[in-house]
Amino acid sequence: MTGPRHDPDMVRPYVRTGGRVRPRRNVLLESVVIAATSPTDELGPDSRRVMNLFSVGRGGLAVADIAAALQLPPSTIRILVSSLMDSGHLASPAAAVNDQPENDLLQKVLDGLRELV
Repeated sequence: MTGPRHDPDMVRPYVRTGGRVRPRRNVLLESVVIAATSPTDELGPDSRRVMNLFSVGRGGLAVADIAAALQLPPSTIRILVSSLMDSGHLASPAAAVNDQPENDLLQKVLDGLRELV
């Protein structure tokens, strides 16, 4: 028998999220987030690891990509990202309302696709 493990990476997700079990915001795995300009000195180690993924000039990252890069459970990353959004460190770009196509155009596309089938 070898005794207890002393692996520093064996931190439970509950500890990593500060005891939170659900994100405060509706953060999906496909949600894209970008770094906002806020100091990161007061952040915990896992939140700093998330923020370090955003280098200067780099665009947004999907929550799933952050989870893969940090090799942490997606549920944990969703909670961390939600907290970072609440503190102003991360933001989610808003979809432009004016970029939506007109309903008439969508109907014509749908009708055209149906003719092809």
